[in-house]
Amino acid sequence: MHFHSFFIVYLLLQISRFGSLQQHKQGCSSTINSDCNQVESESNNHLQHEKQKYLNPAWQPFLDSISRAEQEYDAVSSKSCYRDLTTDCTLCHDNVIINDLAPFQDAGGISKAMMEAASQIKRITKYQIINHKLYRSENCMFPFRCKGIEYFLKSLLSELPDTEFYLNCRDWPMASRYLSKEPIPVFSFSKTSEYWDIMYPAWTFWEGGPALDIFPTGLGRWDKYITSLTTQANKYPWSKKLDKGFFRGSRTSAERDPLILLSRQNPDIIDAQFTKNQAWRSDKDTLGAQPADEVTLEHHCRYKYLFNYRGVAASFRLKHLFLCGSLVIHVGDEWKEFFYPGLKPWYHYIPLSASATQQQILQTLEFVWENKDTAGKIADRGFNFISEHLKFKDIGCYWRKLLVAYTELLKYPITRDYTLFEI
Repeated sequence: MHFHSFFIVYLLLQISRFGSLQQHKQGCSSTINSDCNQVESESNNHLQHEKQKYLNPAWQPFLDSISRAEQEYDAVSSKSCYRDLTTDCTLCHDNVIINDLAPFQDAGGISKAMMEAASQIKRITKYQIINHKLYRSENCMFPFRCKGIEYFLKSLLSELPDTEFYLNCRDWPMASRYLSKEPIPVFSFSKTSEYWDIMYPAWTFWEGGPALDIFPTGLGRWDKYITSLTTQANKYPWSKKLDKGFFRGSRTSAERDPLILLSRQNPDIIDAQFTKNQAWRSDKDTLGAQPADEVTLEHHCRYKYLFNYRGVAASFRLKHLFLCGSLVIHVGDEWKEFFYPGLKPWYHYIPLSASATQQQILQTLEFVWENKDTAGKIADRGFNFISEHLKFKDIGCYWRKLLVAYTELLKYPITRDYTLFEI
């Protein structure tokens, strides 16, 4: 029998047992004495005891993880995650800059030799800022991605020192720790702990995101999505969202397969389907089913539980999912963008292993179904973190802090590279 049905039946069977206590309590409405207080206490204690007694023991590890995360986050968040009222910039992501630059700090700075190693990476793009003007090498593998980056750089030119850096606008990081024992200064939007790369805000905060049928010019304009997704979150608050899991995406990784297969077996509890990608050739590429239609990010806001899987590297959609006010179930912890470390698992989202089986995914869904108040609180915290600490202004703030801190590590004077052209 389902837990909810069992518990309701059990409570009905207990009505007669509580009846005498309730009658006694009614008689206390005009008289206050120790007997009445004792009845009130016994009634409350008994209800609490019975509720705890019949809680599904399988949920205890989930609840313990959430409780621990709440204690840990509340203990440190006020010290490191708040908004600087002077600059109106969040401080929540500053440690990412410190950690990414730490290997270069430990090496005594960034030398010419390190920069030469970076320049040897295929299809790397070089930038310089000289006298508050921006210059770039001819080669940019994805011109729209470079434009998405250059929007923020150009808006900050009056505040930036003379500097130069090599930027990777591909999905995959370039500076492997296994291939080079000395750190290589390459800017990448996403990485794992196996890379030296320095994370920067992805181009998709402005333009150059994946071009889909529903996004013919690519995903971008974070400022507009903040407005449109928040509007949808208000239109579909937690109490009005469909009580189902939801996912749409192409088959970029086999990590997504168990979720899709679970959905095919249980379409009433989760709607997860593969869409086409550029590599799609037949139904074999979508696990033997016709590819589903793409849906807008705003459409996701209708569902209570949204799954996020990595793509080739980190998935661009994570920040958008939080703004739906839905509970984010984030799969895997290896790939990161610069704002990921500010989010705490079990506090802002429910984590799930990248190797999770269908049964483990189902168990996670069963937990959030039977603990909706807890799930709703986590959804609220995730929404609040992104809306408060990933404002459009914070993208420029991060770029400025990153480039200032990075430039302080350069061990040589910056001179104009005349092979670059002005943007």
